[in-house]
Amino acid sequence: MHGVSDRRTIICSIVTSSGPRDTSPPDDAAAPPNPAQRRPVLLDPRALTGCRHRVHLDTAYPEAVADVPEDIGVQQRREAARAFRESMRERLMSGSARTRSWIIIDPTTRASERAGATLRACADGVDRIWGAVLPLEYDTGRRGRAELLVRDRERGGYIPVIVVNHKVTDPGSGAVTSGLDDWAPEVDETRKVRAQQRDQFRLAQIHRMLEHNGHASPAGVGGVIGYGGDCILVHDLSAVLDQYDERFADRIAVARGELATAPSQVGECRSCPWWPDCKASLTESRDVSLVATGSRAEVLRGMGVRTIDALAAWDGPPPEEWPGNGFDDVVVLARAWLSGIPLVRRTAEVTVTRADVEVDVDMESYQEHGAYLWGTLLTENGVTQPYRPFVTWDPLPTVDEARSFAEFWGWLTGTLERTLARGKTFAAYCYSRSAEDKWLLESATRFAGLPGIPAVAEVRAFVDGPHWVDVYQAVSDQFICPNGKGLKKIAPVAGFHWRDSEAGGEASMSWYRDAVGYDGEPDAAQRERLLVYNEDDVQATKVLREWMTDRAAAEVPLASEL
Repeated sequence: MHGVSDRRTIICSIVTSSGPRDTSPPDDAAAPPNPAQRRPVLLDPRALTGCRHRVHLDTAYPEAVADVPEDIGVQQRREAARAFRESMRERLMSGSARTRSWIIIDPTTRASERAGATLRACADGVDRIWGAVLPLEYDTGRRGRAELLVRDRERGGYIPVIVVNHKVTDPGSGAVTSGLDDWAPEVDETRKVRAQQRDQFRLAQIHRMLEHNGHASPAGVGGVIGYGGDCILVHDLSAVLDQYDERFADRIAVARGELATAPSQVGECRSCPWWPDCKASLTESRDVSLVATGSRAEVLRGMGVRTIDALAAWDGPPPEEWPGNGFDDVVVLARAWLSGIPLVRRTAEVTVTRADVEVDVDMESYQEHGAYLWGTLLTENGVTQPYRPFVTWDPLPTVDEARSFAEFWGWLTGTLERTLARGKTFAAYCYSRSAEDKWLLESATRFAGLPGIPAVAEVRAFVDGPHWVDVYQAVSDQFICPNGKGLKKIAPVAGFHWRDSEAGGEASMSWYRDAVGYDGEPDAAQRERLLVYNEDDVQATKVLREWMTDRAAAEVPLASEL
């Protein structure tokens, strides 16, 4: 087993003297030692939209992270995706099994056997092939699979269709969709495309592999069944094939050790097993990506600004190539990082809406299945009542969710109405309202007509009204946050700390599975753990907003002073 020190040595050995980069290496960079050159390199489409440096590390040193536990969030998303794929297989077969020839590739057999079965089904002209696996391409470096191959009855060949557990369309118009039972693409006036490059690149790779084996449809399209599973979104692959080919050529060259890479902080780092070691290297070199992540770091490096020190010393207008706004904030972030300051004020005054009666709210959901817990904390005249949860412990999805939501909504709006009737002011607070808004509106929509469920218009009026306050927005407007703006990053600055050291959104997903008994008997201890975690979240919101009102201006330095 390789420990952290082993991986640290690997990371250090490939950081060049001219500084870390995530895309093209410095001019004087040497290609890193790559054991992968001694064995065939094969890439699946996931490598095309992630970190280039991780592609190199995963390919060259797989044994170094072989025993590192998988990130719990990644694990849960994979399990949810597997369950969704299975449900879609059952749905598709029940709808079209009588009018189409089907074959299900046995998932328990070896990959080579599945690939052989897939090619035989293509040669036989089977209408729909579920669980398709294509032969490994040792010459090109590709590997890939598709949940479904649909025979193109008009042109011949096969159209790849993938099943994903995320949204692929939004309300609107202009998307091209097909029904699930019959392949009949047409413009959809009720949906617009939600851009998902990872899906398009995966379809492009499967299309190239079908071409390689002589089974690609000349239509050059692919399909995605996304969350909700009510249609197939159709992508014109001709629009992305050139970009796909360029990206694949780059990534396979990285994997084969033909192009050098070095660490750089990107969004993927949060769940990457290599991140602790990359972070140590980046911190040692004071790399600019620690305060300007992703493409912003590349813009700065292109201008010769490679370290946080150089960025902190910037004096002048933003660079013309800078993506979007916020360059001044990044300079302040660099100065705060060098000084070890966790928070910086934008404004002389710090304010947040306050009221006679205040309710702090935090919601817990499980993936896209629903919201099982609405936690509340009521404060009036400086006196805070005990934490009050509205919860269902029936495994989601469940109609009992309607009961707990109706009770929460009735209590919240009843408190609001009684407060206003007494001539007093009212405010309800959450931290980062997008999740709460989503489940307020979706709960009203899904459970419309059931006892106590409000009309969607009523919920919309509340979330758009003056009584719903997003503390996250107040933080964003008035502070620059070197360590991030999440509640667990900001509330400790105000003096709040969670009782459970493992508390977090990803961990709570695992606790919830145990609490409701998805994988065994319900665990009462995990239910209590979730209630404590939720209570701490509402307490943290309360402590933070009160600190903003009372002490923040005196305790947090002003940006202009750095």
